[in-house]
Amino acid sequence: MQPYAGSVTTTSATTGSAGDFDDITSSESSLRRFLHGLPGVDQVGAEARAAGLGTRSIKTTAKNFAIDLAIRMVDLTTLEGQDTPGKVRALASKAMRPDPADATCPRAAAVCVYPDMVATAKQTLGSSGVKVAAVATAFPSGRAALDIKLADTRDAVEAGADEIDMVIDRGAFLSGRYLQVFDEIVAVREACATPDGGSAHLKVIFETGELQTYDNVRRASWLAMMAGAHFIKTSTGKVQPAATLPVTLIMLEAVRDFRDQTGQMIGVKPAGGIRSSKDAIKYLVMVNEIAGPDWLDPDWFRFGASTLLNDLLMQRTKMTTGRYSGPDYFTLD
Repeated sequence: MQPYAGSVTTTSATTGSAGDFDDITSSESSLRRFLHGLPGVDQVGAEARAAGLGTRSIKTTAKNFAIDLAIRMVDLTTLEGQDTPGKVRALASKAMRPDPADATCPRAAAVCVYPDMVATAKQTLGSSGVKVAAVATAFPSGRAALDIKLADTRDAVEAGADEIDMVIDRGAFLSGRYLQVFDEIVAVREACATPDGGSAHLKVIFETGELQTYDNVRRASWLAMMAGAHFIKTSTGKVQPAATLPVTLIMLEAVRDFRDQTGQMIGVKPAGGIRSSKDAIKYLVMVNEIAGPDWLDPDWFRFGASTLLNDLLMQRTKMTTGRYSGPDYFTLD
């Protein structure tokens, strides 16, 4: 596959030795110079490429595989002020057994909740293998002092969170204070440390609907990856537009190019507005075509969603039984 005009190809001449970004991040000016030196995104090309990939169709066995894979990639999410322990327990149970009538249905990847609900989710999920993700760092605005953001993160990790979804300070980023954003990501990554010497995985949320340009999405992607993100994530789901195919394409190009440069794989998580199996399959086609098949795994690609799972389950039942189930056949989240 030939990348469209505007794709990044970063060489050692640009970044020094592979994976060594110390010189780039040593000062505001050097970091700005690097980020603004990334090739600009061809907006028309990116949108045309995304639209073209969105027209691909897959059938029969491949579609069965894609639906099951998409289920395994779902971070089943509830992030409302009215969340209760009972709602979180029900969501965790659904993540473990999305279709109680079909034991062959795969489980979801994770349950994503606010930090005060981590312990409840963790207790319910037990040793099921479903992860607990917690939003942190003054989600969704990211407008708080750093010590508060770090305390928020540590509280979630101490409660048992396997993954932390942090938000960047978009005001700082859009003002060009890139080193501040970089240092905050580094500090949150350090706050993800667990008592056993491990670390909760860190997903860095850009809120792409507020970043204004595709060039900023590319810059934020590289900034977060250099700072140590395990995943880069489009959105909180609280701002529109949330995840889109062109934005996700740019982020997939970034993780592909970052691995080419450093040997490190970084995951991608589109979140918000992905509601149908048809949409999910479009994203999976894009993952395969842009980043490559290595990313077709829940360890490297996730969907942040609250309603997508039910549509995947309805499509799965149709393909298994030949009959559509009504939307009330599965629990509403």
